[in-house]
Amino acid sequence: MTLLSPQIGGFFGTYLGGIVIDSTGSDQWMRYADIVLASLAALAKLPIRQAHPRAAPAAV
Repeated sequence: MTLLSPQIGGFFGTYLGGIVIDSTGSDQWMRYADIVLASLAALAKLPIRQAHPRAAPAAV
């Protein structure tokens, strides 16, 4: 699912962008939507804390 999610997002971004351009003649609204969605994605990632890998003990 991790590798599939960006592909789905890329498809819908392109598809909906085309619909917006066809209906309005401009991509300005899609740019605003991209800014909002990117900001939401950044905010959703902020609380995620990744543990630092621990070094393996030295072989004696």
